[in-house]
Amino acid sequence: MDDSIFFNWFMVVMIIIAVFVFISLLKITAGYGQHISKKWGPSINDKLGWVIMEIPTVFLYAIFYIIGDYQTKFMTLLFSGLWFMHYGYRTFIFPSLIRGKRPMPITIILFGMIFNSANAYLQGRWINKLSGGYETSWFLTPMFIIGILFFFTGFFMHIHSDHIIRNLRIPGETDFKIPHGGMFRFISCPSYLGEIIEWYGWAIMTWSLPGLVFAIWTTANLGPRARSNHKWYLKTFKDYPKNRKALIPFIF
Repeated sequence: MDDSIFFNWFMVVMIIIAVFVFISLLKITAGYGQHISKKWGPSINDKLGWVIMEIPTVFLYAIFYIIGDYQTKFMTLLFSGLWFMHYGYRTFIFPSLIRGKRPMPITIILFGMIFNSANAYLQGRWINKLSGGYETSWFLTPMFIIGILFFFTGFFMHIHSDHIIRNLRIPGETDFKIPHGGMFRFISCPSYLGEIIEWYGWAIMTWSLPGLVFAIWTTANLGPRARSNHKWYLKTFKDYPKNRKALIPFIF
């Protein structure tokens, strides 16, 4: 089968699975973080779990870059740099800064690895081969300018929200607390909103169906998760701010 035909069918399958995942997560809360449960099976150290789960995004994308056709093109280098910036943070920096000691179920890690591997294939193969290579002039297009503004807005919202959550605890503490400041003034899960904005920015600046598939998947995964986290906050803390929404300020 021609590589582009397989690639297109792969995107279709990914969208279908995303719909299934979205519906499933509205009914079943993934068992990690504050929702961890023994029913998800054996667990390992959460720092190690995060690295294992996220590392396919780094190595697989790197392989597609190496075997690709556009290693020296400016836009390929720029897109790849943005990819490694995000996943360098998610794979190595974020886990090293975790202060809690809740384990991560192996099943969650495996599900995450499968998605991350599939997505690294989609984005890596597109940027480095099937796109035909973005010319340097793409840097000045409205799509790229708008997209990269979204991307960095989401990225900084994401890492700033992680910073607030992380510093709720002093070293050695494991209890959950109510976060305040930043976008937490409006919503319970600003790090999730940041990721969603970031990857819609990626979809816009690459102006690609693979990018859109990734953005849709991010929404399908994190939207229900934000809803579950918001309900957990309201149930756990009697003084939790009632004016906060789950994911979208003033709306949801």
